[in-house]
Amino acid sequence: MRSRIVPMLLLLAAAPVLALGATTEKKPFQPLDVFDLQWAADPQISPDGKEIVYVRRYVDIMKDAQKGDLWIVGADGSRHRPLVKSASSPRWSPDGERIAYVASEGGGAQIFVRWMDTGATAQVTRLQHGPHDLAWSPDGTQLAYVMPVPEETKPLAKPLEKPEGAEWAPPLKVIEKLIYREDGAGYLPDERAHVFVVAADGGTPRQLTSGSFDHGGPLAWTPDGKFILLSANRRKDAESEPLDSEVHEVKVADGSIRALTSRHGPDGSPDVSRDGKLVAWTGFDDKYQGYQVTRLSVMDRNGGAPRVVSGSFDRSVDGPRFSPDGKEIVFQYDDEGAMKLAAVSLDGKVRAIAKDLGGLSLGRPYASGDFSMSKTGVIAYTQGGPDRLSDVAVVPLKGGAARRLTNLSGDLLAQRDMGKLEEVWAKSSFDGKRVQAWMRTPPGFDPAKKYPLLLEIHGGPFAAYGPTFSTDIQLYAAAGYIVVYSNPRGSTGYGEAFGNAIHHAYPGHDYEDLMSVVDAVVAKGAVDTDRLFVTGGSGGGVLTAWIVGKTDRFRAAVVQKPVIDWMSFALTSDEYNFYWKYWFSGYPWDKPEEYYARSPISLVGNVKTPTMVLTGEQDFRTPISEAEQFYQALKLRGVPTALVRVPGAGHNLDGRPSQGCARVADILAWFERNDAKAVKSASRE
Repeated sequence: MRSRIVPMLLLLAAAPVLALGATTEKKPFQPLDVFDLQWAADPQISPDGKEIVYVRRYVDIMKDAQKGDLWIVGADGSRHRPLVKSASSPRWSPDGERIAYVASEGGGAQIFVRWMDTGATAQVTRLQHGPHDLAWSPDGTQLAYVMPVPEETKPLAKPLEKPEGAEWAPPLKVIEKLIYREDGAGYLPDERAHVFVVAADGGTPRQLTSGSFDHGGPLAWTPDGKFILLSANRRKDAESEPLDSEVHEVKVADGSIRALTSRHGPDGSPDVSRDGKLVAWTGFDDKYQGYQVTRLSVMDRNGGAPRVVSGSFDRSVDGPRFSPDGKEIVFQYDDEGAMKLAAVSLDGKVRAIAKDLGGLSLGRPYASGDFSMSKTGVIAYTQGGPDRLSDVAVVPLKGGAARRLTNLSGDLLAQRDMGKLEEVWAKSSFDGKRVQAWMRTPPGFDPAKKYPLLLEIHGGPFAAYGPTFSTDIQLYAAAGYIVVYSNPRGSTGYGEAFGNAIHHAYPGHDYEDLMSVVDAVVAKGAVDTDRLFVTGGSGGGVLTAWIVGKTDRFRAAVVQKPVIDWMSFALTSDEYNFYWKYWFSGYPWDKPEEYYARSPISLVGNVKTPTMVLTGEQDFRTPISEAEQFYQALKLRGVPTALVRVPGAGHNLDGRPSQGCARVADILAWFERNDAKAVKSASRE
């Protein structure tokens, strides 16, 4: 495929509104800069709190792929050095003398153990399938992990006997499962996720769980080493009730399993207090709402006396970990666009620890973050910011200033003019709800001049953007646009009522929220109102298609990986057992009017805006047929349009970095083409 990186460079160089030279000596962010970025992920602090092993992520320009190595740094910032090439999932042994990790050496992914004093390394497993969710036993003698196991199925008919040496077509594939394909994985093999244990110095793994159920991590050992806690949906109708998982204990000695929770809803992420008396976990009572706040609960170790401890905290809790003294539980959560770290006491009192987790989302500015905690009460986490991806930072559990230990992309970004990021709040024209947004100005921005505006809409829709680094946003700004992105109703991090305001009503009044954000930025005075543009992906693609059906104020639009007809989507998406139940009031054949009324296809007769449609060829989440029907409808109506297909891509359009750069280049080229036409037309008039 012809590279589009060079055209992108030319495009940015030719951007008419980019003011360089006298205003700054720094260059704007460039597409090839994406291949020089590095960022930290999964920081794991040693039990004594003195060292952190983390995954140093980067983009391999020759392989066109993201990769990661293990690095280690002292908690004081000293002795920063490489540890293991091409590895992930580092986990310290309880005594801090070893780390386990996953790597591929001459085959599939395997578990390795490294002795930190000598650097000696041993391959612990020789598996046919990739392991994940590693967890050390308390005495350091065993490792638990989750791995897919093939599930035997019988063919419908006895296969014909093939003559020796005959070249026949592949056999037929019979599907009888409710969920049989998955975005990013394709058509699924017949297998189930099960929990295993293996000796930490190598040996034959032993499977603990069984049955036609999937079992998942994170895994939590009890302090006596006799049980492992996990999450699983072991209902006979699990596929029909996809969220109804429970926290289970599995006995290490014989694999016997018992549910510790029983409510209807998702229960998972268990953690056991160091004294073994309490279990913390997350979940909620499922009301089949589009958005439901995930609560933090605790129960006695045997499953008794369950109670919610974050009931008054109107944010979703993630990744709970008991403090060393067992008096608090540390967790992360997103709040008004930012990922934060906090601790809650057993009586529900929440206190802040850090407010700058982030930097794990490369393409778009989604809230994100990782953390771990030592036995001494030191927390390592990924610290992000508006102008950099994540670095490793530490902060004391008991309070105090955070300290950043790495500066992985600092040399590159110090040489770039990133523009400025400004927070904006707007009142929705529908009901006055406050809507948070951010605007990124171009390099060399002059408030006395007029600039085109680009509205970028997040997906989900139950997700959140925030004040963090994003290659897409940087490239749009570098091309001369004021880039605006926001969290309209339905976004997470603003409480359950705000997130659930689009329940059975999406898209809907989130449209007014977005238009009010645009109005608020226009009111600042630097926007050329004849040059407004809009794009978004997934849920943002839905809203972009909805917007061009509701208004002609935008000069051009790009609809990325959208849903265009909710009825066809509900029956072709890989998660078709979920959407009809949580996003609608019934099956599509029972509620056709409801599905149609919320579908952008219902407004296609109104569209006049030149609209490009962009999608992955292997997208199973919002299948390519959704994008194609919008493109074809626009073609039939004579609306200027183009269909851009990303070869080999699923719902994640940036899996290959070169395609991510090309995607941004085509979006900018579409805007420039239609901007130029509009300017010429206006001059003739």
